[in-house]
Amino acid sequence: MDKRHFRSVLGKFATGVTIVTTVENQHPKGITANSFTSVSLEPPLVLFCLGKDSTNYQAFNVANFFAINILSNEQTELSNRFATFDGDRFNGVNWECWETGAPILNGAIAAIDCRKKDLIDAGDHIIILGEVLRAEKLSEQDPLIYFNGKYAKMRD
Repeated sequence: MDKRHFRSVLGKFATGVTIVTTVENQHPKGITANSFTSVSLEPPLVLFCLGKDSTNYQAFNVANFFAINILSNEQTELSNRFATFDGDRFNGVNWECWETGAPILNGAIAAIDCRKKDLIDAGDHIIILGEVLRAEKLSEQDPLIYFNGKYAKMRD
């Protein structure tokens, strides 16, 4: 199957936008990801997918924990920064730590702190399964949505 065509078809599925974070050698690491989903309520499990060519692949591959930061519709700039910026993505970004030590970003509408449970090989990606240790709603703002290759806003 043609990759470009497949990607355009998948773009018809609207997703939320997250920044997934961890720590490597005492330095925060993070990536923008829309390949995130809940898996199980009992036990509480979530997953995200990470490209094997990601500059942060090694950090997430070896880390024992990660956090999912669900972005608000006011955080497109932050999403773009963590998707494309090659420097210190955390420079000037306010964050805190919960149970695992993974960065929880200020301004996110929700955050989920996880212990890594499993890695699953999946073609040019890995699936990272996490056990949820803490999950909090942080804001009632609308989510940042990605649809058809660009950011979108919710309509009432």
